[in-house]
Amino acid sequence: MNAPSKHTVFRIAAYRQGARIAQPTRQQAAPAEFLVLLLPGFSQLCLSSLVDPLRLANMLSGRDLFHWKLTSLDGRSVASASGITVEVSGCFAEAASAALYEPQSTFTICAGEGVERHSSHELRALLRRAARAQLPIQALGTATWLLADAGLLSEARCTIHWTKMAALSETFYDLATDDALFVRDGQIVTCAGELAAFDLAIDLVQERCGAELARSICQHVTADRWRDGASCQSVPPGLRYGNTGKKLLRIIRLMEQNIEEPLSLEEISARVSLSRRQIERLFERHLSTTPWQHYLGLRLAKARQLIELTAMPIMDVAVACGFVSSSHFSKSFRDHFRVLPSKLRAAA
Repeated sequence: MNAPSKHTVFRIAAYRQGARIAQPTRQQAAPAEFLVLLLPGFSQLCLSSLVDPLRLANMLSGRDLFHWKLTSLDGRSVASASGITVEVSGCFAEAASAALYEPQSTFTICAGEGVERHSSHELRALLRRAARAQLPIQALGTATWLLADAGLLSEARCTIHWTKMAALSETFYDLATDDALFVRDGQIVTCAGELAAFDLAIDLVQERCGAELARSICQHVTADRWRDGASCQSVPPGLRYGNTGKKLLRIIRLMEQNIEEPLSLEEISARVSLSRRQIERLFERHLSTTPWQHYLGLRLAKARQLIELTAMPIMDVAVACGFVSSSHFSKSFRDHFRVLPSKLRAAA
């Protein structure tokens, strides 16, 4: 079996203690500066979800609280995943060299599919320089991959968009990866992207300017709330805010955390202090399925991500998802997705 590679560790522990986070007090006049790197295929929804709340914070407060500058690797316009081209203000490397000396600077990377193709020696060097300068670094969407590649996550908790989570964990096996909307750990902020970027932006506004302005922004964009960063990306629809679903969420989290070595229903029952029949009723009532079917679906969903997004051998994928037999894995995969794992790998 091919073992996943441990990512190169770039030591920044000495700089983490007392690291600066962009959180000036309300009396400070200097606006927070965000240097945003857009990578081809980025999510336009993610970019707007981050920038528009900051724009509204400036407008509704009547103060110059936030600045942002869009850049690309080559200084040219960038095509988003939707095909819409976004103009930028210049080259990231040039802007980053200047921003390293700006006390209010935050490096923000916005990436989408194919993020691995954008890794380079120059980008790794710039990110490491920012870490040494104790600048906050934000990774949106799949950009967490680039921070791992640069060795900046060896001692940090992190998250990434759920479609890339399995591949990240299997490629950089020593990471502390959370299924969360966004995670702050020292100077590093990682965010799942898409609408989670809105929750991160509101959190930044609340931290810098207070809850009243944050609520005003939500009201302006007709959002009734913003979510805590620790909220799970993978919560099934209808359960995120339902009190009756809290017990079910605990069970689902247990399943998600035990994919490679699946728990029996009896083991789950003991851990959550519910009977087997109570667990079965919860799944039937809220998800119209059985616990075993849901658990199998989680394992196969991870398997599909690994097949499509990594070069792991099919047998290694099967083992990583709790299957001891390749024939059982192939049959279960075909029954669930109507395609054999080998054919999906060939198409990918």
